[in-house]
Amino acid sequence: MRTRRCPPYACGRMGSEGRVGRKAVIDQRELRRLVAEGLSNAELASRFGVSESGILQAKRAAGLSKPMLDHSRAIPWKLDRAHSQSGPATNLRNLSSAAQGRAIPAEKLNTALRWADRLVSGGLDIAYEPGRGFAEVPAVPGRSLVEGLLAEVRAALERPEDR
Repeated sequence: MRTRRCPPYACGRMGSEGRVGRKAVIDQRELRRLVAEGLSNAELASRFGVSESGILQAKRAAGLSKPMLDHSRAIPWKLDRAHSQSGPATNLRNLSSAAQGRAIPAEKLNTALRWADRLVSGGLDIAYEPGRGFAEVPAVPGRSLVEGLLAEVRAALERPEDR
């Protein structure tokens, strides 16, 4: 295969040597072996001559990454960047992870459970407005986001396969 030098304006998109050519092929067997040895994504990227993003894609293709969790039921809003790491957002994500069977550190789970218990026992729910952020609001019986999520988490924690 013939390669050619890339024009200066495009070299950042063409690869580390500035050549247009085929994409790097990552041997899945070798990738599995190196992942089992504990190499980081940065180390793998350097070893295979690709970006860390390329390693993440290769790991997904090889079945080496955990499936992505869907938090859209727990966080049904498009969050402003400033609110995405707030306490309520973090608690909702941690509860969602637990409800979907993902193991999370006990202290994070306990924090999220205490927060949700406090809201539910106080007859409160969580609401979100872009620009303003999260707010605790009176819960609508039978339609509380936090109450429903808390029930899902408790059911997931009681399942024998999660113990």
